[in-house]
Amino acid sequence: MNKTAQHYDLLIIGGGMVGASLACALGNQPLRIGVIEAVPFHAASQPSYDDRSIALAYGARKIFEGMGLWPQIEDIVTPIKKIHVSDRGHFGATRMDAAREGYPALGYVAENRNLGQCFAQQLESLPNIELICPAQLKNFTINAGDAEVVIEQDGKRQTLTTKLIIGADGGRSAVRQLAGINSTSRDYGQSAVITNITPGCSHQNIAYERFTDTGPLALLPMSEGRCSLVWTVDRDGTDEIMAWDDATFLAQLQERFGMRLGQLKKVGQRHAYPLSLVRADEQIRPRLALIGNAAHALHPIAGQGFNLGIRDVAALAQVIVETKAADIGALPVLQQYAQWRQRDQDCVAHLTDGLVRIFSNQITPLVIGRNSGLLAMDLLPPLKRALMRQTMGLAGKLPKLARGIPLQ
Repeated sequence: MNKTAQHYDLLIIGGGMVGASLACALGNQPLRIGVIEAVPFHAASQPSYDDRSIALAYGARKIFEGMGLWPQIEDIVTPIKKIHVSDRGHFGATRMDAAREGYPALGYVAENRNLGQCFAQQLESLPNIELICPAQLKNFTINAGDAEVVIEQDGKRQTLTTKLIIGADGGRSAVRQLAGINSTSRDYGQSAVITNITPGCSHQNIAYERFTDTGPLALLPMSEGRCSLVWTVDRDGTDEIMAWDDATFLAQLQERFGMRLGQLKKVGQRHAYPLSLVRADEQIRPRLALIGNAAHALHPIAGQGFNLGIRDVAALAQVIVETKAADIGALPVLQQYAQWRQRDQDCVAHLTDGLVRIFSNQITPLVIGRNSGLLAMDLLPPLKRALMRQTMGLAGKLPKLARGIPLQ
Protein backbone atom coordinates (compact mmCIF):
# COMPACT_ATOMS: atom_id res chain seq x y z
CA MET A 1 0.00 0.00 0.00
CA ASN A 2 1.22 3.52 -0.83
CA LYS A 3 1.69 5.12 2.60
CA THR A 4 1.49 8.69 1.24
CA ALA A 5 -1.75 8.19 -0.67
CA GLN A 6 -5.14 9.33 0.55
CA HIS A 7 -7.25 6.33 1.47
CA TYR A 8 -10.96 5.77 0.83
CA ASP A 9 -13.23 2.89 1.65
CA LEU A 10 -14.91 3.33 -1.72
CA LEU A 11 -14.02 5.22 -4.91
CA ILE A 12 -16.88 5.72 -7.35
CA ILE A 13 -15.60 6.46 -10.86
CA GLY A 14 -18.33 8.48 -12.56
CA GLY A 15 -20.64 11.02 -10.93
CA GLY A 16 -23.52 10.61 -13.35
CA MET A 17 -26.95 9.56 -12.19
CA VAL A 18 -26.02 5.98 -11.24
CA GLY A 19 -22.73 6.86 -9.55
CA ALA A 20 -24.28 9.81 -7.70
CA SER A 21 -27.19 7.60 -6.60
CA LEU A 22 -24.82 5.07 -5.07
CA ALA A 23 -22.98 7.81 -3.19
CA CYS A 24 -26.31 9.18 -1.91
CA ALA A 25 -27.43 5.69 -0.89
CA LEU A 26 -24.27 5.30 1.22
CA GLY A 27 -24.44 8.79 2.70
CA ASN A 28 -24.00 8.98 6.47
CA GLN A 29 -22.56 5.46 6.57
CA PRO A 30 -19.23 4.96 8.39
CA LEU A 31 -17.44 4.89 5.04
CA ARG A 32 -15.14 7.44 3.43
CA ILE A 33 -16.31 7.73 -0.17
CA GLY A 34 -14.76 9.60 -3.09
CA VAL A 35 -16.64 10.38 -6.31
CA ILE A 36 -14.33 10.98 -9.27
CA GLU A 37 -15.98 12.87 -12.10
CA ALA A 38 -14.39 14.52 -15.14
CA VAL A 39 -16.99 17.27 -15.66
CA PRO A 40 -18.18 19.62 -12.88
CA PHE A 41 -21.72 18.82 -11.70
CA HIS A 42 -23.10 22.28 -12.45
CA ALA A 43 -21.40 22.66 -15.84
CA ALA A 44 -23.58 23.01 -18.95
CA SER A 45 -21.36 20.39 -20.61
CA GLN A 46 -22.08 17.72 -17.95
CA PRO A 47 -23.29 14.84 -20.18
CA SER A 48 -25.25 13.02 -17.49
CA TYR A 49 -27.27 16.12 -16.63
CA ASP A 50 -27.98 17.68 -20.01
CA ASP A 51 -31.32 18.74 -21.54
CA ARG A 52 -32.58 15.19 -21.98
CA SER A 53 -35.32 13.67 -19.85
CA ILE A 54 -35.46 10.28 -18.19
CA ALA A 55 -38.28 7.94 -17.23
CA LEU A 56 -38.14 6.82 -13.60
CA ALA A 57 -40.03 3.60 -12.91
CA TYR A 58 -42.22 3.41 -9.81
CA GLY A 59 -39.56 1.13 -8.32
CA ALA A 60 -37.01 3.95 -8.70
CA ARG A 61 -39.33 6.14 -6.61
CA LYS A 62 -39.27 3.53 -3.84
CA ILE A 63 -35.46 3.47 -3.94
CA PHE A 64 -35.28 7.26 -3.67
CA GLU A 65 -37.77 7.10 -0.82
CA GLY A 66 -35.45 4.70 0.99
CA MET A 67 -32.57 7.13 0.43
CA GLY A 68 -34.64 10.04 1.76
CA LEU A 69 -34.34 11.84 -1.59
CA TRP A 70 -37.87 11.49 -2.91
CA PRO A 71 -39.32 14.70 -1.34
CA GLN A 72 -36.81 16.78 -3.36
CA ILE A 73 -37.27 14.72 -6.53
CA GLU A 74 -41.07 14.69 -6.34
CA ASP A 75 -41.13 18.46 -6.90
CA ILE A 76 -39.35 18.17 -10.28
CA VAL A 77 -41.04 15.16 -11.90
CA THR A 78 -44.22 14.59 -13.89
CA PRO A 79 -46.17 11.42 -13.02
CA ILE A 80 -47.11 8.88 -15.68
CA LYS A 81 -50.69 7.85 -14.85
CA LYS A 82 -51.34 5.72 -17.93
CA ILE A 83 -49.35 4.07 -20.72
CA HIS A 84 -50.71 3.44 -24.21
CA VAL A 85 -48.80 0.99 -26.43
CA SER A 86 -49.75 0.63 -30.12
CA ASP A 87 -48.47 -0.54 -33.50
CA ARG A 88 -48.98 2.03 -36.26
CA GLY A 89 -51.42 0.87 -38.93
CA HIS A 90 -52.38 -2.32 -37.06
CA PHE A 91 -55.02 -3.44 -34.59
CA GLY A 92 -52.92 -4.33 -31.55
CA ALA A 93 -52.84 -2.05 -28.52
CA THR A 94 -52.30 -2.33 -24.77
CA ARG A 95 -53.26 0.14 -22.06
CA MET A 96 -51.91 0.33 -18.53
CA ASP A 97 -53.55 2.37 -15.79
CA ALA A 98 -51.88 3.18 -12.46
CA ALA A 99 -55.13 3.83 -10.59
CA ARG A 100 -56.62 0.54 -11.77
CA GLU A 101 -53.59 -1.33 -10.41
CA GLY A 102 -53.53 0.59 -7.13
CA TYR A 103 -50.40 2.72 -7.70
CA PRO A 104 -50.12 6.51 -7.52
CA ALA A 105 -48.22 6.42 -10.82
CA LEU A 106 -46.63 3.90 -13.18
CA GLY A 107 -43.51 6.05 -13.34
CA TYR A 108 -42.27 9.61 -13.54
CA VAL A 109 -40.49 11.82 -16.07
CA ALA A 110 -37.62 13.99 -14.87
CA GLU A 111 -35.37 16.40 -16.72
CA ASN A 112 -31.80 15.22 -16.30
CA ARG A 113 -30.48 18.66 -15.41
CA ASN A 114 -32.98 19.09 -12.56
CA LEU A 115 -32.25 15.60 -11.27
CA GLY A 116 -28.53 16.38 -11.36
CA GLN A 117 -29.08 19.45 -9.17
CA CYS A 118 -30.87 17.29 -6.58
CA PHE A 119 -27.97 14.84 -6.51
CA ALA A 120 -25.36 17.61 -6.31
CA GLN A 121 -27.10 19.31 -3.36
CA GLN A 122 -27.43 16.00 -1.53
CA LEU A 123 -23.82 14.97 -2.13
CA GLU A 124 -22.48 18.33 -1.01
CA SER A 125 -24.39 17.97 2.27
CA LEU A 126 -23.06 14.51 3.15
CA PRO A 127 -19.96 14.62 5.40
CA ASN A 128 -18.63 11.21 4.31
CA ILE A 129 -18.70 12.02 0.56
CA GLU A 130 -15.87 13.85 -1.19
CA LEU A 131 -16.40 15.10 -4.74
CA ILE A 132 -13.08 14.78 -6.59
CA CYS A 133 -14.06 16.88 -9.57
CA PRO A 134 -13.01 17.71 -12.20
CA ALA A 135 -10.60 14.80 -12.29
CA GLN A 136 -9.84 11.99 -14.71
CA LEU A 137 -9.06 8.34 -14.04
CA LYS A 138 -5.70 7.42 -15.55
CA ASN A 139 -4.98 3.94 -14.21
CA PHE A 140 -5.42 1.61 -11.29
CA THR A 141 -3.71 -1.40 -9.77
CA ILE A 142 -5.45 -4.13 -7.81
CA ASN A 143 -3.49 -5.38 -4.81
CA ALA A 144 -4.28 -8.05 -2.22
CA GLY A 145 -5.39 -5.59 0.45
CA ASP A 146 -6.40 -2.52 -1.54
CA ALA A 147 -6.46 -0.86 -4.97
CA GLU A 148 -4.27 2.06 -6.06
CA VAL A 149 -6.05 4.55 -8.30
CA VAL A 150 -4.15 7.14 -10.32
CA ILE A 151 -6.08 10.29 -11.23
CA GLU A 152 -5.19 13.57 -12.88
CA GLN A 153 -6.51 16.78 -11.34
CA ASP A 154 -5.44 20.33 -12.19
CA GLY A 155 -2.74 18.92 -14.46
CA LYS A 156 -1.16 16.88 -11.68
CA ARG A 157 -1.29 13.15 -11.09
CA GLN A 158 -1.95 11.68 -7.68
CA THR A 159 -2.52 8.21 -6.27
CA LEU A 160 -5.48 7.31 -4.08
CA THR A 161 -6.05 3.98 -2.36
CA THR A 162 -9.35 2.27 -1.74
CA LYS A 163 -10.91 -1.00 -0.64
CA LEU A 164 -13.29 -0.99 -3.63
CA ILE A 165 -13.46 0.66 -7.05
CA ILE A 166 -16.93 1.17 -8.53
CA GLY A 167 -17.10 1.66 -12.30
CA ALA A 168 -20.14 3.90 -12.86
CA ASP A 169 -18.69 5.67 -15.86
CA GLY A 170 -21.14 4.75 -18.61
CA GLY A 171 -21.27 2.62 -21.72
CA ARG A 172 -17.69 3.47 -22.75
CA SER A 173 -16.42 2.75 -19.26
CA ALA A 174 -12.75 3.56 -18.73
CA VAL A 175 -12.82 1.32 -15.65
CA ARG A 176 -14.00 -1.62 -17.75
CA GLN A 177 -11.37 -0.95 -20.40
CA LEU A 178 -8.49 -0.45 -17.96
CA ALA A 179 -9.45 -3.67 -16.19
CA GLY A 180 -9.33 -5.51 -19.51
CA ILE A 181 -12.93 -6.67 -19.12
CA ASN A 182 -14.43 -7.62 -22.46
CA SER A 183 -17.99 -6.83 -23.39
CA THR A 184 -20.55 -8.40 -25.69
CA SER A 185 -22.32 -5.92 -27.94
CA ARG A 186 -25.02 -5.83 -30.59
CA ASP A 187 -25.22 -2.77 -32.81
CA TYR A 188 -28.87 -2.15 -33.65
CA GLY A 189 -28.04 0.04 -36.64
CA GLN A 190 -30.39 2.61 -35.14
CA SER A 191 -30.17 6.02 -33.51
CA ALA A 192 -32.41 7.66 -30.94
CA VAL A 193 -33.53 11.15 -31.90
CA ILE A 194 -34.38 12.94 -28.67
CA THR A 195 -36.17 16.25 -28.18
CA ASN A 196 -39.10 17.90 -26.44
CA ILE A 197 -42.46 18.42 -28.15
CA THR A 198 -45.34 20.77 -27.36
CA PRO A 199 -48.63 19.12 -28.42
CA GLY A 200 -51.92 20.84 -29.17
CA CYS A 201 -53.83 18.83 -26.54
CA SER A 202 -53.09 18.08 -22.89
CA HIS A 203 -51.06 14.89 -22.43
CA GLN A 204 -53.18 14.09 -19.33
CA ASN A 205 -50.15 12.29 -17.84
CA ILE A 206 -50.33 9.54 -20.48
CA ALA A 207 -47.14 8.04 -21.93
CA TYR A 208 -47.30 6.71 -25.48
CA GLU A 209 -45.11 3.96 -26.93
CA ARG A 210 -45.84 3.61 -30.64
CA PHE A 211 -44.16 1.18 -33.00
CA THR A 212 -43.74 2.50 -36.54
CA ASP A 213 -42.10 1.47 -39.80
CA THR A 214 -39.12 3.71 -38.95
CA GLY A 215 -38.77 2.37 -35.42
CA PRO A 216 -40.48 2.78 -32.03
CA LEU A 217 -41.22 6.24 -30.73
CA ALA A 218 -42.14 7.25 -27.20
CA LEU A 219 -43.83 10.44 -26.05
CA LEU A 220 -43.65 10.92 -22.30
CA PRO A 221 -45.55 13.56 -20.29
CA MET A 222 -43.52 16.49 -18.97
CA SER A 223 -44.07 19.74 -17.13
CA GLU A 224 -45.55 22.82 -18.84
CA GLY A 225 -47.68 20.63 -21.10
CA ARG A 226 -44.64 19.33 -23.00
CA CYS A 227 -43.75 15.77 -23.99
CA SER A 228 -40.32 14.17 -24.13
CA LEU A 229 -39.78 12.40 -27.45
CA VAL A 230 -37.52 9.41 -28.05
CA TRP A 231 -37.79 8.43 -31.72
CA THR A 232 -35.79 5.40 -32.85
CA VAL A 233 -34.76 5.61 -36.51
CA ASP A 234 -32.48 3.73 -38.90
CA ARG A 235 -28.98 5.12 -38.54
CA ASP A 236 -28.68 5.63 -42.30
CA GLY A 237 -31.57 8.10 -42.16
CA THR A 238 -30.50 9.95 -39.01
CA ASP A 239 -28.63 12.77 -40.77
CA GLU A 240 -31.64 13.48 -42.98
CA ILE A 241 -34.01 13.63 -40.00
CA MET A 242 -31.64 15.87 -38.04
CA ALA A 243 -31.41 18.19 -41.07
CA TRP A 244 -35.18 18.66 -41.39
CA ASP A 245 -36.49 22.06 -40.44
CA ASP A 246 -38.91 22.13 -37.50
CA ALA A 247 -42.03 22.15 -39.68
CA THR A 248 -40.91 19.08 -41.65
CA PHE A 249 -39.88 17.26 -38.48
CA LEU A 250 -43.24 17.91 -36.83
CA ALA A 251 -45.14 16.86 -39.97
CA GLN A 252 -43.22 13.60 -40.29
CA LEU A 253 -43.64 12.87 -36.59
CA GLN A 254 -47.36 13.68 -36.78
CA GLU A 255 -47.82 11.22 -39.64
CA ARG A 256 -46.28 8.42 -37.61
CA PHE A 257 -47.78 9.27 -34.23
CA GLY A 258 -51.28 10.32 -35.25
CA MET A 259 -53.62 12.85 -33.65
CA ARG A 260 -53.94 11.50 -30.09
CA LEU A 261 -52.31 14.68 -28.78
CA GLY A 262 -53.80 16.96 -31.41
CA GLN A 263 -51.60 19.03 -33.70
CA LEU A 264 -47.95 18.91 -32.66
CA LYS A 265 -46.99 22.57 -32.36
CA LYS A 266 -43.39 23.03 -31.33
CA VAL A 267 -40.14 21.07 -31.19
CA GLY A 268 -37.07 21.80 -29.06
CA GLN A 269 -33.40 21.21 -29.81
CA ARG A 270 -32.75 17.75 -31.26
CA HIS A 271 -30.00 15.30 -30.34
CA ALA A 272 -29.18 11.89 -31.85
CA TYR A 273 -27.42 8.95 -30.18
CA PRO A 274 -26.39 5.59 -31.71
CA LEU A 275 -28.04 2.55 -30.11
CA SER A 276 -26.58 -0.80 -29.17
CA LEU A 277 -26.84 -3.48 -26.52
CA VAL A 278 -23.60 -3.74 -24.51
CA ARG A 279 -23.08 -6.16 -21.62
CA ALA A 280 -19.82 -6.60 -19.73
CA ASP A 281 -18.58 -10.20 -19.70
CA GLU A 282 -17.65 -9.71 -16.02
CA GLN A 283 -19.24 -7.27 -13.59
CA ILE A 284 -17.06 -7.99 -10.57
CA ARG A 285 -13.47 -8.77 -9.79
CA PRO A 286 -11.63 -8.50 -6.48
CA ARG A 287 -11.89 -4.83 -5.42
CA LEU A 288 -13.89 -3.91 -8.52
CA ALA A 289 -17.58 -3.74 -9.45
CA LEU A 290 -19.36 -2.31 -12.50
CA ILE A 291 -22.82 -0.77 -12.23
CA GLY A 292 -25.27 0.94 -14.58
CA ASN A 293 -24.29 1.41 -18.21
CA ALA A 294 -20.72 0.35 -17.46
CA ALA A 295 -22.18 -3.12 -16.88
CA HIS A 296 -25.14 -3.07 -19.27
CA ALA A 297 -26.19 -0.45 -21.83
CA LEU A 298 -29.66 -1.10 -23.28
CA HIS A 299 -31.90 0.09 -26.10
CA PRO A 300 -34.18 2.87 -24.75
CA ILE A 301 -37.34 0.95 -25.69
CA ALA A 302 -39.55 0.64 -22.59
CA GLY A 303 -37.28 3.09 -20.71
CA GLN A 304 -35.39 0.49 -18.68
CA GLY A 305 -31.76 1.69 -18.77
CA PHE A 306 -31.45 3.95 -15.74
CA ASN A 307 -34.02 1.95 -13.82
CA LEU A 308 -31.91 -1.19 -14.15
CA GLY A 309 -28.89 0.81 -12.97
CA ILE A 310 -30.65 2.22 -9.91
CA ARG A 311 -31.60 -1.33 -8.91
CA ASP A 312 -27.88 -2.21 -9.16
CA VAL A 313 -27.30 0.66 -6.73
CA ALA A 314 -29.92 -0.58 -4.25
CA ALA A 315 -28.52 -4.11 -4.18
CA LEU A 316 -24.84 -3.11 -4.03
CA ALA A 317 -25.45 -0.52 -1.31
CA GLN A 318 -27.19 -3.12 0.85
CA VAL A 319 -24.41 -5.69 0.34
CA ILE A 320 -21.79 -3.09 1.29
CA VAL A 321 -23.66 -1.93 4.40
CA GLU A 322 -24.40 -5.46 5.59
CA THR A 323 -20.73 -6.41 5.15
CA LYS A 324 -20.03 -4.19 8.20
CA ALA A 325 -16.49 -4.77 9.47
CA ALA A 326 -15.60 -7.25 6.74
CA ASP A 327 -13.61 -6.27 3.63
CA ILE A 328 -16.11 -4.68 1.21
CA GLY A 329 -13.78 -5.29 -1.73
CA ALA A 330 -13.36 -9.02 -1.14
CA LEU A 331 -14.57 -11.24 -3.98
CA PRO A 332 -17.07 -13.27 -1.85
CA VAL A 333 -18.76 -10.00 -0.85
CA LEU A 334 -19.02 -8.78 -4.44
CA GLN A 335 -20.26 -12.19 -5.60
CA GLN A 336 -23.34 -11.67 -3.41
CA TYR A 337 -24.09 -8.51 -5.42
CA ALA A 338 -23.46 -10.14 -8.81
CA GLN A 339 -25.62 -13.17 -8.06
CA TRP A 340 -28.41 -10.98 -6.73
CA ARG A 341 -28.51 -8.84 -9.85
CA GLN A 342 -28.04 -11.46 -12.58
CA ARG A 343 -31.66 -12.55 -13.04
CA ASP A 344 -33.06 -9.00 -13.24
CA GLN A 345 -30.33 -7.89 -15.64
CA ASP A 346 -30.82 -10.93 -17.89
CA CYS A 347 -34.58 -10.53 -17.89
CA VAL A 348 -34.55 -6.84 -18.80
CA ALA A 349 -31.83 -7.23 -21.45
CA HIS A 350 -33.78 -10.04 -23.12
CA LEU A 351 -37.04 -8.07 -22.85
CA THR A 352 -35.72 -4.92 -24.48
CA ASP A 353 -33.71 -6.78 -27.12
CA GLY A 354 -36.71 -8.96 -27.95
CA LEU A 355 -39.00 -5.96 -28.33
CA VAL A 356 -36.53 -4.29 -30.70
CA ARG A 357 -36.29 -7.41 -32.85
CA ILE A 358 -40.02 -8.12 -32.93
CA PHE A 359 -41.16 -4.57 -33.63
CA SER A 360 -38.42 -3.73 -36.13
CA ASN A 361 -39.52 -6.55 -38.43
CA GLN A 362 -42.26 -6.05 -41.02
CA ILE A 363 -42.70 -9.72 -42.03
CA THR A 364 -46.47 -10.28 -42.15
CA PRO A 365 -46.72 -13.33 -39.83
CA LEU A 366 -44.59 -11.54 -37.24
CA VAL A 367 -46.70 -8.37 -37.51
CA ILE A 368 -49.86 -10.42 -36.94
CA GLY A 369 -48.25 -12.27 -34.04
CA ARG A 370 -47.04 -9.16 -32.23
CA ASN A 371 -50.39 -7.43 -32.61
CA SER A 372 -52.15 -10.49 -31.29
CA GLY A 373 -49.71 -10.36 -28.37
CA LEU A 374 -50.54 -6.71 -27.66
CA LEU A 375 -54.24 -7.50 -27.77
CA ALA A 376 -53.81 -10.54 -25.51
CA MET A 377 -51.84 -8.41 -23.05
CA ASP A 378 -54.73 -5.98 -22.91
CA LEU A 379 -57.30 -8.73 -22.39
CA LEU A 380 -55.40 -10.85 -19.85
CA PRO A 381 -54.85 -8.88 -16.61
CA PRO A 382 -52.44 -11.41 -14.98
CA LEU A 383 -50.13 -11.28 -18.01
CA LYS A 384 -50.26 -7.48 -18.07
CA ARG A 385 -49.67 -7.28 -14.32
CA ALA A 386 -46.57 -9.49 -14.56
CA LEU A 387 -45.10 -7.30 -17.30
CA MET A 388 -45.93 -4.15 -15.34
CA ARG A 389 -44.22 -5.43 -12.20
CA GLN A 390 -41.07 -6.20 -14.19
CA THR A 391 -40.94 -2.85 -15.99
CA MET A 392 -41.85 -0.96 -12.79
CA GLY A 393 -38.92 -2.58 -10.97
CA LEU A 394 -41.09 -4.49 -8.50
CA ALA A 395 -40.30 -8.10 -9.51
CA GLY A 396 -37.95 -10.58 -7.85
CA LYS A 397 -36.06 -10.30 -4.56
CA LEU A 398 -36.11 -6.59 -3.75
CA PRO A 399 -33.39 -4.83 -1.73
CA LYS A 400 -34.44 -2.76 1.27
CA LEU A 401 -34.17 0.50 -0.65
CA ALA A 402 -36.44 -0.86 -3.40
CA ARG A 403 -39.06 -1.43 -0.70
CA GLY A 404 -38.63 2.13 0.52
CA ILE A 405 -36.74 0.99 3.64
CA PRO A 406 -33.65 3.00 4.69
CA LEU A 407 -30.40 1.06 4.99
CA GLN A 408 -29.60 2.33 8.49
